[in-house]
Amino acid sequence: MRRTDPEGHGPVRYGPPLPDHGLPVLPGLVTVLTAAAEYDGAEPGGAPALLDAACGYFGRRGLPTERDRATAAPGAPALLVAVTAALGGDVLVPRPCAAWWAPQVRALGRAVFPVATPAECGGVPDPCALLETVRRVRAEGGDPRLLVLSVADDPTATVAPPEVVHQTVEAAAAEGLHLVSDETWRDTVHRPRDTVLFSPAEMLPDRVTVVTDLAGPFLPPGWPAAVARFPATADGARLRARALDVLTALGARIASPVAAAATYALAEPDDITRRLAADTALHARVAAALHRVVVAAGALARPPQAGRHLYADLAPLRTALDRQGVGDAQELEDFLSARLAMPAPGGHRFGDDLGALRVRLTTAPLLGATPEERARCLAAPAPLELPHVHGALTRLESVFDDLRDDAQRWESPR
Repeated sequence: MRRTDPEGHGPVRYGPPLPDHGLPVLPGLVTVLTAAAEYDGAEPGGAPALLDAACGYFGRRGLPTERDRATAAPGAPALLVAVTAALGGDVLVPRPCAAWWAPQVRALGRAVFPVATPAECGGVPDPCALLETVRRVRAEGGDPRLLVLSVADDPTATVAPPEVVHQTVEAAAAEGLHLVSDETWRDTVHRPRDTVLFSPAEMLPDRVTVVTDLAGPFLPPGWPAAVARFPATADGARLRARALDVLTALGARIASPVAAAATYALAEPDDITRRLAADTALHARVAAALHRVVVAAGALARPPQAGRHLYADLAPLRTALDRQGVGDAQELEDFLSARLAMPAPGGHRFGDDLGALRVRLTTAPLLGATPEERARCLAAPAPLELPHVHGALTRLESVFDDLRDDAQRWESPR
């Protein structure tokens, strides 16, 4: 494998952001943010109105929450840092996992231990592998205290079945772990009527902190805001207090205009819910088309169930990729990003094996290059038939079909 310039090739520097909406900002959000532009009263942990809106948001999802159990911060990474610092100890994560989880933990000097996921989904560790990892780490002198997981997952775009979540939560509880459930993508499930999503906090309310980054369902990534729900126990109150101390020490406060927009979004007025439904339906269509292209070329990918992304394994195309000088995930990232003219972060960004040919592809770049083109996607009854969307999918299909044809051409005779 060739390593000529490692700059930017690690898991942190220039790491991939959350998959973007790629759509114009909702006018209602712009109005609210603009109206609050002159205010500068950012409060540690979030203003009362924002926390009340967060409580309503969690309550409508079956997680009753009081204001003194909620916290807000400028993005989910700040919340994870605060909880990790407050808990102490080592951290376990599924492999692969969201690109920002491990760097936040390692920035505190804590060890991160990846755990294999089951065949049917990502985001949640296999319960048997979790037990084995915890016991091995303790036997080697480690101190695992926290498990971070995601029922609706980035990068795999899967939704973990309730039975898998239940088994994993039981295994974590048996080992005395606290859980952080990253539920950023729970509101972007593609087929909500056909998909059962259970939060770990419904199964183990005393040991689960829920975190939601509003860049998932509601806000542009450049307006950082996230909310957390702590357990309604004495331990939960102490954990929240320590986390607030960390957030205050970091100066991690949401700017007042962004807090106003977050408060508005969390209240879920009609314009927010309509846009979220339209946004989710659009990205679901594009993700399904992307999945068809990737699978038709011979690559492997679970059908996307949530979010604005797809996680593909190009191992079946390794022969063709070898001839292109692609031997690992970083080289695959470089190759596809150039060929597709869109970001294609390799699986190593998400804690996966560098030698595996896995990549996350996102749907937003396929919606157009201008705000006008993206807005047309929202209004179109058949967005995949719009010329710019059709053209983008055709270009992507051409790249993957070429790889398939090359792989077939160079296969060893049987």
